[in-house]
Parts: sequence; structure tokens; C-alpha cells
Amino acid sequence: MKLPASNPFLEALHAAGPDPQHAEALQLYGRFVGSWNLELSDYFADGAIDQSEGEWHFGWVLQGRAIQDVWIAPPGPRRNQGPPAGYPLRYGTTIRMYQPQTQTWRINWIDPALGFWVTQVGRADDGCIVQLGQTVEGTPMRWSFRDITPRSFRWLGEVSDDDGASWHLQLEMRARRA
Repeated sequence: MKLPASNPFLEALHAAGPDPQHAEALQLYGRFVGSWNLELSDYFADGAIDQSEGEWHFGWVLQGRAIQDVWIAPPGPRRNQGPPAGYPLRYGTTIRMYQPQTQTWRINWIDPALGFWVTQVGRADDGCIVQLGQTVEGTPMRWSFRDITPRSFRWLGEVSDDDGASWHLQLEMRARRA
């Protein structure tokens, strides 16, 4: 479906930049605004590792008070062909909202294709960004942005079977600015 030249929904959602009242704090995630190419590595319990590609797009929304992203795998033209055999089509979105009273971020991610959703709390942590929450089943999870530069970053998705004493890597994404 081609979008009309003027789309009231997208115009109401999109913001040109951060809300001036909290502009500096909003840059924790605001620095990711734009498009990124991804190299994904899925790590399985049996030791297998699968490689794939994706894309990730970040933008200012809701009068610049939040950041929304969409990440998709496989990327671009290959998406219309469906994912490679053995890979799910991943098509999710995140809303990240800054909470000035706690200096944290409330994060909600959904992937309707997989029927998966997550709620987390995020914060800066020694040059990284760490988001903590639980899976729908109650398993502790940690998602983090690491090795952040203006042109690249590494994202890790981990879970813990022992209430956070140790973490198991499930997904690693290496991002490069498109």
C-alpha cells in the first residue's frame, strides 16, 4: 500500500526533534535517530549460531517526548520474499519514553509477527545503555547497547536462569549507519 503524500496519522506521530525541556536527557536514545544496517547472530542453547541481516530505524515521536524504532529482519527487498528457511520474519517496534522524575526510560517493545512483547526500564550505565525486564514467562532479561559510536553500536539480548546471577546471550546485533 502506498501512503498518500499527506498522512495525518504519520504527521501527528512524527516529531522533528527532542522536546526542548529534556533535550539533553533524550539524547541517550536520540543519538540513534536515523537508519541502521544490522548483522544478527542468534545463539541457541545447543551452541548453534545463526547469522542473518536486518535493518533498524529510529525516529522522534509524540512531540519529541519519545523515540520509536522499527527493526526488521530480513531487510528491504528480501522481506517481500519472506525470511530464509528456518528464520522467523521479525518486524517489531519499540516506544521509549523518558521519565525525568527517575531519570530512567520506560520501554515497550512488540513484535506482532512473533506474538511477543516486552516491558523494560532503561538507563545509562558506564557508557552503555542497559534495559532490564522480564519475558512474558517471568524470566529476567537484559538488553543493552554497547560499543556506541556515531556510526555503529552493538546490541545484546540476554536472559538469566538464576535471577540475574549469570546471563546467557540469545541475540547480538551489530549496527552500522545506513
